[in-house]
Amino acid sequence: MNPNTISDQEFSQFQTFIHQAAGIHLSPAKKALVCGRLAKRVAHQGLASYGDYFRLISSDGAQAERQIAVDLLTTNETYFFREPKHFDLLRGQAQAARGRSDPFRVWSAASSSGEEAYSIAMVLADCLGEQPWEIVGSDISSRVLDSARAGHYVEARTRNIPAAYLKRFCLKGTGSQAGTVLVARALRSRVSFVPVNLIEPLPQLGKFDVIFLRNVMIYFNNDTKRAVVGQLLERLKPGGHFLIGHSESLNDISTAVEQVAPSIYRKA
Repeated sequence: MNPNTISDQEFSQFQTFIHQAAGIHLSPAKKALVCGRLAKRVAHQGLASYGDYFRLISSDGAQAERQIAVDLLTTNETYFFREPKHFDLLRGQAQAARGRSDPFRVWSAASSSGEEAYSIAMVLADCLGEQPWEIVGSDISSRVLDSARAGHYVEARTRNIPAAYLKRFCLKGTGSQAGTVLVARALRSRVSFVPVNLIEPLPQLGKFDVIFLRNVMIYFNNDTKRAVVGQLLERLKPGGHFLIGHSESLNDISTAVEQVAPSIYRKA
């Protein structure tokens, strides 16, 4: 099998598969991405084509391999303290919540490998200390959730963490772990990572003061965007903030929130 060759028919099969599984629309420009993400699994299974792999994950008893395919096709790149203005807003909201008796709650709704959730945790630990606060990180990919729970990253991925936070909340690897950074156990214990498919009915996670849904809607069509955003906004407290990616917009998607700054919305 040529790992760089996928027929239009085979690509169409994976377009349908990932849209049904995760609501993600793969444009024709993503053919190379599908090849790159799945080539090793096709080879690992000893198969001759992407069509054979599609037939495998569509068969009864292939739930584990099907989940691997979903994981590979839905994982997005992320990094610590992406979009600093969002964390400036979070810091302000956390400071305003000082003295509250109920927990200040934040949901990283597409947390991938955990960098976003731990960035949020560093800000809340700094602003609220031992006052009650909670963070939920969720993703459709079980593989990246396992990675997020471990909180172990190559050092290059931590370059955007403020120096004071890096020193306070992270442990630098030595010996065989040189070149890596581990998020301190005390901080990891404050973040709950749970599997959530945003296009399915949501689990009972409670209400949140801030919800991050960044760089996810770019993969959805408008109907899916409306359904996903509608569900999440039901979980946002009145006056709470909803943060999306800078290339995204809620125009024609929801009237339940008003825009207060680029990519920042507030619920009335």
